[in-house]
Amino acid sequence: MNKKIFVSILAVVILAIVHPVEAQQAKKVPRIGFLAGSSSEDALHGLRQGLRELGYVEGKNITIDPRSAEGKFDRLPALVAELVSLKVDVIVTGSTPAAVAAKNATSTTPIIMSGGTDPVATGLVPSLARPGGSITGVTIMNEELAGKRLELLKETSPKVSRLGFLWNSANPGSAVVFKQTQAAAQELSLSFQSLEVKTVNDLQGAFDAATRGGMNGLVLLASAPINDHLKVVADLAVQNRLPSLYDRSNFVEAGGLMSYGPNVSDMSRRAATYLDKVLKGANHGDLPVERPTKFDLIINLQCAPQRIA
Repeated sequence: MNKKIFVSILAVVILAIVHPVEAQQAKKVPRIGFLAGSSSEDALHGLRQGLRELGYVEGKNITIDPRSAEGKFDRLPALVAELVSLKVDVIVTGSTPAAVAAKNATSTTPIIMSGGTDPVATGLVPSLARPGGSITGVTIMNEELAGKRLELLKETSPKVSRLGFLWNSANPGSAVVFKQTQAAAQELSLSFQSLEVKTVNDLQGAFDAATRGGMNGLVLLASAPINDHLKVVADLAVQNRLPSLYDRSNFVEAGGLMSYGPNVSDMSRRAATYLDKVLKGANHGDLPVERPTKFDLIINLQCAPQRIA
């Protein structure tokens, strides 16, 4: 055989062997965008833990790009646009405002909720069983727990008769919970007053309004800026002698009285299973939206009753 021909054939064989190896080594690493409206450490931690349990190693076979609006919801459109420009494979959202912003920004990138209130009532999906479209995931179910929270507050603080509801009306999910809480308060013959907080500067004024209104009980709903300033909120509740119930445990960790709600980290771990299915080719529109299965009731025994009763 001609020596030049032999060398050419050998080169072709080598290339045929090397190219598949290089292609395998250059396999695309999935890129995940995580979008939150405010503080999201628990949710992001739970997501990462869930992914590790499924065999994903960040920086090796998956990449996560977190973005937070830091309580400024008007920043969400720009943040989600940034994630879309990065060509992320999936967007995971940590709140209703984040999910709404993601849905408005893209109809092609799969969106997985890790929390958020009643996606049907807020217009994110047509139904939990058949979400269709680009969104699925786990809902936090706050609206269905409204009555139970008031019952718990009454059981632990029987003198509560005038209730304040601390929330951010700019959050569409909070608006759903507000209506449910108001209805539950009426059933329990509790006077009900809305205390709206849109910036941290509104917190002191909200507690002043509670005092002027004769409030002797408080329910707080996680949303910016409330969950970005937990210690401030907890201290104000104690200073104003208001027995308070929150929907997440980190409020109690900051010094609050009591919390009752879904375990945020567990919900985020479950959101990781959705992420895994989508990355493996599942149609996200066919995956039913799930409700939480793990709930925490936490009471701060160091929060002396005589200080808040």
